[in-house]
Amino acid sequence: MSPKGKKTLFRVAIPLAVWLGVWQLASWWVGRDLLLPSPASVAACLVELGQTGEFWLSAVSTLARVVCGLVGGVVLGTLLAFLTHFSTWADRIFSPAIRVLRATPVVCFILLVYLWVARANIPGLIAGMMVLPVVWGSLTAGLKAVDGQLLELARAYGFSRLKTLRLIYLPSLRPHFTAALLNGFGLAWKSGVAAEVLCPPKFAIGSSIQQARQALETPELFAWTAVIVVLSLVLEGLLGLWLKPRGEGAT
Repeated sequence: MSPKGKKTLFRVAIPLAVWLGVWQLASWWVGRDLLLPSPASVAACLVELGQTGEFWLSAVSTLARVVCGLVGGVVLGTLLAFLTHFSTWADRIFSPAIRVLRATPVVCFILLVYLWVARANIPGLIAGMMVLPVVWGSLTAGLKAVDGQLLELARAYGFSRLKTLRLIYLPSLRPHFTAALLNGFGLAWKSGVAAEVLCPPKFAIGSSIQQARQALETPELFAWTAVIVVLSLVLEGLLGLWLKPRGEGAT
């Protein structure tokens, strides 16, 4: 392993070992797995869960719902950002509603949507609703920050709207879109799982968390929480790599 790889490994392993040690000491101090299971108990439960088909089906189903909600929220948020930026009336109509959407607690939307939508569709819908204001806000700020001199130059050279979008708007909006997508993914993931807990579909991580809570299976509850955290970190890292400009970091 290269020195750089060893340094990275130590940066990850040492804090992880410290917090696992704190967790183990706290578990010994409490003395009851029902209240605070040890890392070994949670790991054993996780291994046991991983041997069942329901575990993988629940994880994939939750991921699919969150991704569908994320895509829907990104697409709609992008369209609304352009619409409200270029149309005064659209801004007057849609901007207040989006701000209300951003300010309302997610649990309120979950309980309201539960009255109108099938349980299996609620997590994806909630994820999209939470992502939309993030994307809209970030892209709206990006559109306002586009260099006016570049736009004047585009008009002077007779650029078409499509060419102006491709050569001026899209490069300027890229960092705003990247930040919105990364922030939106984390929000979609948390809100989607929260919706699954409150309105449990048949196969879902949130449904399994709810079942573990009702059965007082604390190690299983911790195991599913670990699955959520690991999946979120891994997928967010992969998304960040995919969004990174090509050639960045090359030497």
